[in-house]
Amino acid sequence: MLNSFAIILLFGFIFGAVFKKLHLPQLMGMLILGIVIGPFCLNLISDEMLLISADLRQIALIIILTRAGLNIELCDLKKLGRPAVLMCFVPAIFEIVGMVFLAPLFFDVTVLEATIIGCVTAAVSPAVIVPKMLKLNEETYGTNKAIPQLIMAGASVDDIFVIVLFTTFTNMAQNGKFDIKSITTIPITIIVGIAFGYIIGFVMSQIFKKIHLRDSSKVVLILSISMLILANEKTLQQYIPFSALLSIMSIGIVIKTVIPIVATRLSAKYSKLWIAAEILLFVLVGATVNIDYALNAGIKTIVLLILALIFRITGVLLSLIYTPLNTKERLFTALAYIPKATVQAAIGGIPLAMGLACGDTVLTVAVVAILFTAPIGAFLIDITYKKLLIKDEN
Repeated sequence: MLNSFAIILLFGFIFGAVFKKLHLPQLMGMLILGIVIGPFCLNLISDEMLLISADLRQIALIIILTRAGLNIELCDLKKLGRPAVLMCFVPAIFEIVGMVFLAPLFFDVTVLEATIIGCVTAAVSPAVIVPKMLKLNEETYGTNKAIPQLIMAGASVDDIFVIVLFTTFTNMAQNGKFDIKSITTIPITIIVGIAFGYIIGFVMSQIFKKIHLRDSSKVVLILSISMLILANEKTLQQYIPFSALLSIMSIGIVIKTVIPIVATRLSAKYSKLWIAAEILLFVLVGATVNIDYALNAGIKTIVLLILALIFRITGVLLSLIYTPLNTKERLFTALAYIPKATVQAAIGGIPLAMGLACGDTVLTVAVVAILFTAPIGAFLIDITYKKLLIKDEN
């Protein structure tokens, strides 16, 4: 397994650097590397490594969501209020509904399976969006109306909302029946997840205030507790609906609110962790792709994704009605909500691992979504933000 680790990290770093040099998202190079060295091609990754790949992908998701939480300014979001809430849910719901109608036209899937595909594709990528929005913050583009914070917060909560839906619908598919009761518990799941994370985040903030710990020690503590929360999610769900990932991001938000200076330093530490976590996440998800199936489904999957994105953009624009954002700023926000990568990499392979009939289809759509939307979305953000957003000179 050490050989597999070395190959993944070394060549993942090299492929990422090459793609960055080509002005493409590094994660694309890592994903393509995974496909090449995976069991369906060169088969250079050991079986032991593939067995723990799901756990490694979850750790990567913990890191990026915590980092996002540590960078969300709740006070800035109050400037936009209602739109900030709508951006967390409405665009994703629109895309899922679009996929429910469209996917059965392109693939031999049921409505429930189409819903699962929609839940996987509806999440936007913190791995692409968070660094871009942090850059906009540093250059003060759109900050006078808190646009980077709006997009970053909306994208992060959007991911959690979609993951909650995904978990609900995959459980239904595994049980072989549609369960209304599971859907009605979704709001409770969100509220309990936020409350649980708030309590833990507040307690940890007080500990960090009163006990001197190195920032590295704080990161280890936060990361360990986050893993415990995620590992015991199913146990807690036996007693009350609960979202572990929402709690994990809430911890970061609370720390940012209570001790912002410490949160800034911790975010920098998490950024360093993400260097290795990103490589593992995208190389390992690429390794699970069935190349023959993906090639056969490639073109129609791209068409399906383009149509679904139209639904998503409509949802973004509706969320921004009656806001101080002008037309150009609304257009930029819609474009910034295009990239998909992190969540697709983290959950795209779960239906296949569960043995669901739609497993290969879900994974293929997830991977094509990453390869298609991540570079396009990142490119559109880079070339439009100076033209569509106003620089805050103050």
